[in-house]
Amino acid sequence: MNFGSRRTILGCIAIVVVCLLGPSTTITRGQAGQGPRPQMAEEVFKNIPVLRGIPVDEFMDTMGMIAAALGLNCLDCHTSDADKSWDRFAADTTMKITARRMIQMVNTINKENFKGVRMVTCYTCHRGDLKPKIVPSLIVQYSAPMEDPNEVEIPPNSKGNPDEVFNKYLNALGGTQRLSRFTSYTAKGTYVGFDTHHTKVPVEIFAKAPNQKHFVIHGAFGDKTWAFDGRQAWVASVDKPQPLMQLNAGNLEGLKVEALVSFPTGLKANFAQWRVTSTSIDDKDVTVLQGTNPRQPPVNLYFDNSGLLVRLVRFVDTALGRIPTQVDYSDYREVAGVKFPFKITSTWTDGQATVELTDVQANVNIDASKFAQPAPAKPKAD
Repeated sequence: MNFGSRRTILGCIAIVVVCLLGPSTTITRGQAGQGPRPQMAEEVFKNIPVLRGIPVDEFMDTMGMIAAALGLNCLDCHTSDADKSWDRFAADTTMKITARRMIQMVNTINKENFKGVRMVTCYTCHRGDLKPKIVPSLIVQYSAPMEDPNEVEIPPNSKGNPDEVFNKYLNALGGTQRLSRFTSYTAKGTYVGFDTHHTKVPVEIFAKAPNQKHFVIHGAFGDKTWAFDGRQAWVASVDKPQPLMQLNAGNLEGLKVEALVSFPTGLKANFAQWRVTSTSIDDKDVTVLQGTNPRQPPVNLYFDNSGLLVRLVRFVDTALGRIPTQVDYSDYREVAGVKFPFKITSTWTDGQATVELTDVQANVNIDASKFAQPAPAKPKAD
């Protein structure tokens, strides 16, 4: 994986990028069936006349879309001292003024040519570069294309039996009987990522079937906690725009799917339709299952020849386009008769992080309060 090789984002979205846009069009999102109404971007940040009416987590994902599309970090678009306080992100800059025009241009193209569907995004032209290329590349034209296994398109009439792939997966893990007896676990290990400045810190995980999960990083900056109670999700962290932030839409569904991976007998039923194809990762053949639900982005599951899950790719729709999150699973070991991944690497527009587990205890009694809404994060005392 080659992530952030050029002008790395370095976790800047976690620092926060706000107030990119000026007056234009208000964007709204429905939150039906997702619990209490989350705070909107304009209620948390200053100088947000555009991108109004979207939850804070989607606003942050939208900033991630821009950063990834242009290969920039927060301070490339905001003032150089913006990371000193939240308010300084509100100042206008030449880059932000240009971005306003570009977003208006993209919105107009999509409205007039694609009935408002986001077929054209920032990434369409920039492809990770500040300046779009205008001269054709002969190397690109006459060289074999670089295959990205995350770019999977599966036609409706694709061959392959999803049931066979799922059955092989469950058998590779230990079989449905053993999996049915694996109902909870606690885990300890280390976490290292952009948000810890590449320093390993302790991590703890608590999970309960079918899909509840509590994940906490014990960093030098304080604890960073994700909690999913099976219906709602939150993140509590001092490096987020709110010390307690509700997760919505694609982020909520994404956490649900990642939680289901620990108790995979319920994974198949979470999606209305599955399709099968194949590709390769690092020159190794993999089978791909793509799960879809109406009005939601797809989820792609990648299985090696043994049937084990080696990658999950999920997507979040933002106000400016769709962004991916990639989760790679490896180092499977047996826990209570079930194979369990002891190494998990997550890559997304906000950085990359690796969890390496050292101890996993199965079928532990976990109090329900562990999965409830966490307390707002507080900085660790000096």
